[in-house]
Amino acid sequence: MNPASSPKTTNLRPIPRFIFASRWLQLPLYLGLIAAQGVYVFHFWIELVHLLEAAFGSQTALQALITSIGYKETATVTALNETIIMLVVLALIDVVMISNLLIMVIVGGYETFVSRMDLEGHPDQPEWLSHVNASVLKVKLATAIIGISSIHLLKTFINAANYDEKVLIAQTAIHITFLLSAMAIAYTDRLMSRTQNNDH
Repeated sequence: MNPASSPKTTNLRPIPRFIFASRWLQLPLYLGLIAAQGVYVFHFWIELVHLLEAAFGSQTALQALITSIGYKETATVTALNETIIMLVVLALIDVVMISNLLIMVIVGGYETFVSRMDLEGHPDQPEWLSHVNASVLKVKLATAIIGISSIHLLKTFINAANYDEKVLIAQTAIHITFLLSAMAIAYTDRLMSRTQNNDH
C-alpha cells in the first residue's frame, strides 16, 4: 500500500466513506457466482461420467446423454455414434468456456470494483489481471461470450434436423449481433485509449 494515499482515504467525510464502502455489497454476488461455478463443475462431471459409461455400453447413460443434448433419430439409438459424441464434447467445452467466463467476472470484477487482491508476484496470477480495468474486462467478456455463442451455434447446426428453420436463423442472427457488438466495444476501447495517450 502507498503510504501517501492512506491519509486521504482515512480522512474521507462520512457520506463519501459510506458510499465508497457500499462496493462491498458486490461481495455476495461474486460468492454466488462461485457457487454457480460449483454447480457447473458438478454438471460437467455428470455428463463426463455418462459419456464414459455409454462408451462401455451402458444404455441408461446413453439415454441420459441423448436426453441432455436433445438428440433425436428416426431409428432407436443403441450405441454411441460420432454425432452424439461430438454434441456431448461440445457441451463439455461449453461448460468449460462458461466457467472461464465466470472466473473472469469473479476475479476481474472483484479486482476492478471491490478491492485489490494483491496478487503481484504470485506464480499463478493470470496474465490479463495485471492490466485489467473496466474497459479491458468488457472486451474480454465480449470475446468470451462470442466463443460460447459459437459453440452453441455449432451444436445447433450439427443437430439441425431437430430445430425449426426460424430457430437456426435466430441463433445465427444473435451470434452475428454478439460479434458486431464485440467489434464495436473493442473499437471504442481503442479510440478511448488513443485519446488518452494523445492527452498524455
